Amino acid sequence: MQKYITETADYLKNKGFDTPEIGIILGTGLGQLVNELEILEEVSYNHIPNFPTATIEFHKGKLIYGILEGKKVIVMQGRFHIYEGYSLQDVTYPVRVMKALGIHTLLVSNASGAINLDFKKGELMLIDDHINLQGSSPLAFKGVEQLGERFVDMSAPYDLDINAKFKTIAKAHKIKLHEGVYASVVGPQLETRAEYRMLKIMGADAVGMSTVPEIIVANHLNLKAAAVSVLTDECDPNHLKPVNITEIIAMATKAEPDMIVLFKELIKSL
Repeated sequence: MQKYITETADYLKNKGFDTPEIGIILGTGLGQLVNELEILEEVSYNHIPNFPTATIEFHKGKLIYGILEGKKVIVMQGRFHIYEGYSLQDVTYPVRVMKALGIHTLLVSNASGAINLDFKKGELMLIDDHINLQGSSPLAFKGVEQLGERFVDMSAPYDLDINAKFKTIAKAHKIKLHEGVYASVVGPQLETRAEYRMLKIMGADAVGMSTVPEIIVANHLNLKAAAVSVLTDECDPNHLKPVNITEIIAMATKAEPDMIVLFKELIKSL
């Protein structure tokens, strides 16, 4: 895999992706952050050697390099999910490439359903810890030890200093920011009532279909990592209604300005 990573990183360096400091994965709720960027270079995923390509219509597929709050950033506009048929190595490949280009910090956003019924849709949740229910690990492949320590410590997968900064920023800007445990499932189907009950018993505050593989690999690469969820629906098994994707996207859009403030102010402080 190292050969492929080097090849991809060299291609991007030749395109002008020059020593970025921070990698950002734009999940749901952070799409408009690109409007805040001074864009220096951008490349479609399908032009990048060895890169997976995006298949979801509301996920764009571009790697963007630019300046945000005075920092050099590399932004993934569109991420990969195992429910699209990718392997966990595919899903996390861009994180390895961003590290090869020079990032020291990875910031992630996503959409999730609120299992904790004290949390309401349209609010944000800072991920403090996670439960991996995706059935495997992005580190479970032959030769992984050539890229980093095989047995990665996960006692604090989300950087405590960054999380503390996020909380301080939220308080200063009067943004409601919950903190909790994110469970990552395969999808793409939503959960049954029984599955929501199981997740609650397990200690999950929110559930989604992404983020955990990228965070595991960030830890494998000794990157500082943090993630924030937009809570797009409330998962009450006793009053469960059919899912409405339009409403979910509307909730993410509603939360977006707050998410952008959090990320911009954080990057300013890094």
